Amino acid sequence: METVPDTDRQTRFERLAREVAVPLRSYVVRRSPADAVDDIVADVLLVLWRRLDDVPSDDPVPWTYAVARGCLANSRRTTQRQLRLVDRITRLDPPRDQPEAEEHPEVHAALGGLRELDREVVLLWAWEGLAPREIALVTGLSANAVSIRLHKAKKRLVELLGKNANSAGQIPDTERRPR
Repeated sequence: METVPDTDRQTRFERLAREVAVPLRSYVVRRSPADAVDDIVADVLLVLWRRLDDVPSDDPVPWTYAVARGCLANSRRTTQRQLRLVDRITRLDPPRDQPEAEEHPEVHAALGGLRELDREVVLLWAWEGLAPREIALVTGLSANAVSIRLHKAKKRLVELLGKNANSAGQIPDTERRPR
């Protein structure tokens, strides 16, 4: 086959993508879970790009549906493998009770008062023992942003623990050591 120059190739792909986008999305929406639609459509468009020379010029929609069927099947197989893996893991390592939650309910209540990302940063630092630069890799934040977020979250935890301590009849703020 004759190789098409990159600009012509890109132009043809963009034209085909516009032509098949709406019917392709409708086809996938009717056949897959809502949270998988975008990924499957993206997979189909990737195949369209890779096999652009194989796509019929006169009516590309049926060819695209055939590719979508394969991508849908791959998605289903992947989901089934993941579910089987989770099942195997849970049989091997049954979930344990969390004694930490029973032993320190005030800490868990205070953690629940943090925003989700702040809580994740604190847990990665305190329970997993990660440094801010490592937490940055996990969360996608910069190391500096992690340090700032961690500092603020720890201050907020102290405030929340202070409120919980007062409400639980523990040492009131007036009897604590001055800061």
